[in-house]
Amino acid sequence: MSTLRLRGRTFGPGDHAIMAVVNRTPDSFYDRGATYGFAAALDAASRQIEAGADIVDIGGVKAGPGDDVGVAEEIRRVADLVAAVRDRHPSVIISVDTWRAEVGEVVAAAGADLLNDTWGGVDPRLADVAAEHGIGLVCAHAGRVEPRTRPHRIAYDDVVGDVVAYTTDLAEKALAAGVSRDRILIDPAHDFGKNTYHSLELSRRLDEMVATGWPVLVAVSNKDFVGETLGGLPVDRRHAGTLATLAISAAQGARVFRVHDAASARTVLDVVSRRSPTGT
Repeated sequence: MSTLRLRGRTFGPGDHAIMAVVNRTPDSFYDRGATYGFAAALDAASRQIEAGADIVDIGGVKAGPGDDVGVAEEIRRVADLVAAVRDRHPSVIISVDTWRAEVGEVVAAAGADLLNDTWGGVDPRLADVAAEHGIGLVCAHAGRVEPRTRPHRIAYDDVVGDVVAYTTDLAEKALAAGVSRDRILIDPAHDFGKNTYHSLELSRRLDEMVATGWPVLVAVSNKDFVGETLGGLPVDRRHAGTLATLAISAAQGARVFRVHDAASARTVLDVVSRRSPTGT
């Protein structure tokens, strides 16, 4: 099973890395723009690192539908923040949530260690950027849809089989492009191009992704499938469901966990990985 290496840190099988979300967007579904301001975003990154985050994932475009955000505006939102986090926290792993190669090029130069392509390779040049700069790449499954869209009545014969085939194909293409094997992750991308039943099936059968040998990232924090599963709970009441899903994912071998609350995630993952003195 592959070992993940980012910015001099190594995460082997059984290790858990917490990726904390910092959204520099005015319309985030989670914080409604609370960290859109530069100072607020930088301070949020520091708080998450102090709470136990290994990775800070900086995003400049809301995942869901909304106002158009062009390349120049996305760069304005994230590039200086990447540089500031790198200056303040030299050893932290910095990820940037983008599907655009132009953005990837700028943030790699600013100090990013990982490109988190949540839209599943819509711009294949992103792998070339990661290879050129010697940084990591997340290969996700978003149902082959356009970024920031929500397809109506999407269907799969076997959603897990589709996810495994698609993400591993992206990973192999990234490897062929020159991205180091130990800097590539795969991500089922819960709720991206999927309904709640699909996301639940992925959570139940996550071990099939882990069995591919590629390190698996899960991004389930406060997502719609959690709220819908619990009877339609709003975002601010999905915390317990999020933690339960993190535990299930960790128990099946997921390696990286993208979350809004690093402290709670660290507690859950420490419980999952706890062993007795005899190792049983």
